[in-house]
Amino acid sequence: MEELENRIDLTEFSGKVSELKEKIAETIVGQEETVDLLLTALLADGHVLLEGVPGVAKTLLAKLTAKLIQADFSRIQFTPDLMPSDVLGTSIFNLKSSEFEFVKGPIFSDIVLIDEINRAPAKTQAALFEVMEERQVTVDGFTRKMNDIYMVIATQNPVEQEGTYRLPEAQLDRFLMKIILDYPKGEEEFTILKRHHENNRLTKLDEIHTILTKEELTRFRNLVKQVFVEDSIIKYIADIILATRNSKAVYLGASPRAGVALLNAVKAFAVLQGRDFVIPDDVKYMAVPVLQHRLMLSAETEMEGRSAANITKLLVEKIDVPK
Repeated sequence: MEELENRIDLTEFSGKVSELKEKIAETIVGQEETVDLLLTALLADGHVLLEGVPGVAKTLLAKLTAKLIQADFSRIQFTPDLMPSDVLGTSIFNLKSSEFEFVKGPIFSDIVLIDEINRAPAKTQAALFEVMEERQVTVDGFTRKMNDIYMVIATQNPVEQEGTYRLPEAQLDRFLMKIILDYPKGEEEFTILKRHHENNRLTKLDEIHTILTKEELTRFRNLVKQVFVEDSIIKYIADIILATRNSKAVYLGASPRAGVALLNAVKAFAVLQGRDFVIPDDVKYMAVPVLQHRLMLSAETEMEGRSAANITKLLVEKIDVPK
C-alpha cells in the first residue's frame, strides 16, 4: 500500500542507531529492550526513570548514552541532606565586582543523571519540577534556559525503602517513561562473568568515541515530529487514556500530559523501527512504559498484588484496535 511506504529518508538515521546499539552492546550485556526504550525517550525529547536493583548497570547505561551522543554529562547523588541549591545552583557575592554572581548547579548539563532520586526530601525533589517540564530554572527572580539537548535520567531502587521519599505524582508525570531493568538472563550472566574472568572488562568511558552529534540528534528529533499518525491511531491513544480514568482498578488515571507523552513516544519508536508512520502495535508496546508510573491504583487493586503495568496491559487489551 502506498500509504505504508516511507515518505521520510531514514537511511542515515538507521545507520546511526545501529552503531549506537552495537557500541552499547560492547559494554552492556543484554538489556536490548531497555536500550530501545532509552533511545526512544532520547528521540522523543523526554525524561526517563530507571528502576532496578543495584548492580544492573543503570548508572553505566546513562553515562554511556551521554558519551555516545557528544552530550555534556553531570551526575547528582540524591541524599536526605541535599538542598535545592545543591542541585540548581546559588548566587554568591563577588567581593571584587561587588555584585552577586550565579554559580550553576549540576542540573545545568545536557544529560543529567540523578542517582537514587527518591532519597532526597520533598523540597529538593520539587526543585526539579520547573526544569523537567519547562527546560528552565528560576533562581532569585532570574530565569535561565537549558540547552536544546536536555534529558534527565533518574534511577531508583524498588527494594530498599528505608530512608527514601516517595516521588509525588506531579513529578512522576514529568517522566516520559519508566523503564524497569531486570536481572540478566542465564546466558547473559555467563557472558558477564566470562568477560571479567578473561580480564576483558567494560570499555573505559573516556576511550569511547562519539557516534551522534548534538546537531544530528536535533535533526533526528525533527524527523520524529514529521511521523505520520492516522486519526484512528490518535483516537486509539485517547481511548486508552480515558480507560485509565474510568477503570475501577485505578484511583488516579492518566493526565492529558500522559496522552501527549504516549503520542510522542510512539512516533519516536516508529522511527526507531525504520518507519515514518505509527501502527497500533507501537501504541500497545509503549503503553506500559509511558503509563505505568502515572497510574495510582485503588487500595483494593494493590491488596490483590496487581501492578500498574499489569493493569495497563489489561486496559489496552480491552480497547478496540484500529483496522
